[in-house]
Amino acid sequence: MSKVFYCPLPATSALHQMHAPDDFLDCYRVASNMAPRPAAEIITNFPDWVRPLLALRGLITSPFGLKQSDNNDLDSVGPFPVVSDTDHELIAGFDDKHLNFRVSVLQQDGHVHLATWVHVNNLGGRIYLTSIMPFHIAIARNALSRVARHTISGQSQRDTVEAL
Repeated sequence: MSKVFYCPLPATSALHQMHAPDDFLDCYRVASNMAPRPAAEIITNFPDWVRPLLALRGLITSPFGLKQSDNNDLDSVGPFPVVSDTDHELIAGFDDKHLNFRVSVLQQDGHVHLATWVHVNNLGGRIYLTSIMPFHIAIARNALSRVARHTISGQSQRDTVEAL
């Protein structure tokens, strides 16, 4: 199975236009030639162990008026509205009163990159970001592992069909 690596955000990513010195930005990559949209669909199809965490997040943050995942946008991946979608990068996310965030799924040089950018708007955003960080890292790494497994599975299926 392909290993997930922490890496710098590729220079071609549109997230660089948003990033300011005090913002949070991380990026992970895995070997895969999958296009950004299908990779983003896999990434946002959260595993069973993540769903209770998202429900808990909703219970804790809703009294503070923070946005919940509503999926009412015309174009979205999982709970996130799509902000831009090109052949090499899909960016999704939204702005809220406590923080603004975007996730990027970028295909480059045989790798799928998953990056998260966060601009904190107030103390509540800083507390929220700090509290979710261990979960964020685990979820991001797991998401790319699922992309890699799907890539390997898809390649195996194509090889079998081509052999027939």
